[in-house]
Amino acid sequence: MAVDARLIDWSAPWLDGWRGLGCEVLSGGEWVDQALERVRQARAIDAPRFVDHRTLPSGRAYEAHVAAQGECPTRDNLHDLFNGLCWLRFPATKRALNRLQSVEIAATGVHGERGPLRDALTLLDENGAFLQAPPALWAALLARDWPRSFGELRPLWAQARLTLFGHALLEKLIQPRKALTAHVYIAQAAMNSIANLKSADLQVADQALDAWLVSDLDATHLARKPFTPLPVMGVPGWSPANEDPAFYDDLAVFRPPRLKSVGAP
Repeated sequence: MAVDARLIDWSAPWLDGWRGLGCEVLSGGEWVDQALERVRQARAIDAPRFVDHRTLPSGRAYEAHVAAQGECPTRDNLHDLFNGLCWLRFPATKRALNRLQSVEIAATGVHGERGPLRDALTLLDENGAFLQAPPALWAALLARDWPRSFGELRPLWAQARLTLFGHALLEKLIQPRKALTAHVYIAQAAMNSIANLKSADLQVADQALDAWLVSDLDATHLARKPFTPLPVMGVPGWSPANEDPAFYDDLAVFRPPRLKSVGAP
């Protein structure tokens, strides 16, 4: 296998929900596509077949190929490994995103600017995260009130469930840096409910989140880029350094909200 499993520290807190699945995939020593396909079949997951990346016809858009052929061309690298793990863990959400991407590609092609919807879909797929948290914490994060989010409201993080989804983000966290920032998907239901938040059964909680996301992901909503930034190393428990309140004084990372210009709505 071209991917060295030793590169991944599965004890990292941001990989809590990925650990069992990831270790199962990497347990056999196969090429990445073969390893992912073995687990897909063993768990009977409704996801595209994982195949060697060389099966992707030259000049054909990846997203269109996945949608049309029901197969996911996969390279032997960490990026595609984490993409495959996302397919295995949240297959319905990944299918919904792929369907929206393929429809846009069919309508507008792949050349030139991607447009607001494809741009948002790419952001979510590559760098997205989902947060289930108490409303007060959500409000502080939306306001980019970092002192309140990580100071006064710090105890509320024990009631929160942050799920990293973007496979590029997961890959970058192989070498964690303070500046790594997720695009957290903003959804009203997520703000108002913490159902299944602390389920003892991870699979049940994941299935509930996967089903809910499919019902909420809407092209019009996504085109507005409904994301809020979250520097993930600021999450309590994710870095020993953030136990010091001064950790959050770095304005290059924990940026204040943008001020509206005079006359702006």
